[in-house]
Amino acid sequence: MGRYVIRRLLQMIPVFFGATLLIFLMVNVMGDPIQGLCGQRQCDPATAARLRQEFGLDKPVWQQYLTYMGNVFTGDFGTAFNGQPVTELMASAFPVTIRLTLVAIFFEIVIGITFGVITGLRRGRPVDTSVLLLTLIVISVPTFVTGLLLQLLLGVEWGVIKPAVSPEAPLDELIVPGLVLASVSLAYVTRLTRTSIAENARSDYVRTAKAKGLPCHRVITRHLLRNSLIPVVTFIGTDIGALMGGAIVTERIFNIHGVGYQLYQGIVRQSTQTVVGFVTVLVLVFLVANLLVDLLYAVLDPRIRYA
Repeated sequence: MGRYVIRRLLQMIPVFFGATLLIFLMVNVMGDPIQGLCGQRQCDPATAARLRQEFGLDKPVWQQYLTYMGNVFTGDFGTAFNGQPVTELMASAFPVTIRLTLVAIFFEIVIGITFGVITGLRRGRPVDTSVLLLTLIVISVPTFVTGLLLQLLLGVEWGVIKPAVSPEAPLDELIVPGLVLASVSLAYVTRLTRTSIAENARSDYVRTAKAKGLPCHRVITRHLLRNSLIPVVTFIGTDIGALMGGAIVTERIFNIHGVGYQLYQGIVRQSTQTVVGFVTVLVLVFLVANLLVDLLYAVLDPRIRYA
């Protein structure tokens, strides 16, 4: 196990550099960031030259990338165009998005896996058909429609929640936004669990466990569910980074000042330091989540061993 972890950590190094380089190049071709600082009017040449020198934009792109990565390893993610360090933006944005993501993951695990087990064990019955139809509707409806509809009904019409989340973003105010953020992923988790449960329910080890006289709940939890969760864990592990980086729509709807909000502001204002800094951290989140998922495989399935 130790060798496998070390090997995976070494493999993450070129992936990290490759992903950050790709993001850095893509962000630098979005447009002229100096023009974004000047607003609608065009910067005069002297001001533009001074700003380019101040932010290091007068150097070649490859040199800018090397300088940026050298600063990253010292904890310096640069300065946004409003003069605020990017690390300060991260310190205020990431805790909010992490709480929102944890709420979304909670809904995925509890509701998605529960519905998946129920429908997988009752394949072809009315409850299975109803849940499949419901998940198809959830997948088909865009997130911004679901978010705006719940905001209108629960926040404006019925007054159950606040239409906009307060700046502190307490956990109780993130329940509905977390459900909106998790809605599509929740539907996929339900379908994945259902398919995996239905396939493994016909396996020899399940029939053997039943023939030995084990209680039904023990067969499901210790044998059937444990082996059926491998594709679900894979999906949820990769979905953690996607939820954190893809919360732009949800955070805009509920006025949550998290990672998605800061990324949106950085893209609109063409603040390359902000966008690249946040995406660099999200790349690390993806890599760590994938490593943890691979390690969980051996916990769920005793047949999997890492040399």
